[in-house]
Amino acid sequence: MKIAIVSDTHGNVKNFKKAIDWIKSQNINTILHCGDIGSLESLRESLVNFNGKLFGVLGNMDKDFRVLVDEYNKITGVKIGLDILEIELDTKKIAITHLPDTAKELAESGKFQMVFYGHTHKPWEERVENCRMLNPGELAGQLYKPTFAIYDTETDSAELKVLERL
Repeated sequence: MKIAIVSDTHGNVKNFKKAIDWIKSQNINTILHCGDIGSLESLRESLVNFNGKLFGVLGNMDKDFRVLVDEYNKITGVKIGLDILEIELDTKKIAITHLPDTAKELAESGKFQMVFYGHTHKPWEERVENCRMLNPGELAGQLYKPTFAIYDTETDSAELKVLERL
């Protein structure tokens, strides 16, 4: 199973939609968002043509809609957690969070095979004990070139995608 991991979209609908179009073209139907979405409106607009599943968390810049998350989840079927979301996909125990320190704590807990996080806008991957930690970079293009990652659960491999090269 292939999963797309995105982070730090900061309301950049154009970049998020471009990534989603490519993700759909690869028959990937699951996206994990590591926070700093921007707004519920930008998320809704970005996902208008995506029929797959999106799981994610809010980041430190998503304060304006923290109180609306439960309502949004009910209306859309999207699963957004506040700070940490624990899921299992294709027998892989996965945690999604925004902050690197929280990601490290989750990785050190021994409960997860994968922990995805954002916040720094910089793509990064490392192993912490038996857990792989991955930051897909940012889609907003604020500090670095817009990037996201594809994780393959069958091969346990991750690949960074640079948006301008798609």
